[in-house]
Amino acid sequence: MTQLKALIDNWILIAQGLLASVGALAFLIAFMYKIVAVDPSSVAQAKKWIGRIVFGTIGVEVAGTLTHALIASVPATIH
Repeated sequence: MTQLKALIDNWILIAQGLLASVGALAFLIAFMYKIVAVDPSSVAQAKKWIGRIVFGTIGVEVAGTLTHALIASVPATIH
């Protein structure tokens, strides 16, 4: 059980790091596009994407926290 918990913890950390990196890059691109966009509808779309990226990043963090909480609630005596 300890090895499985360690494996899950490692995969969660890898996934969170990867998604954080991709999310940060996407946020920067959307923010830069919002700054240089000329068309008002393009600016509005960029703002929507920024909101989605932020919401998705928060969702990944919450999912990781919930996974850790669920794993911690499993008794260590289960084989």
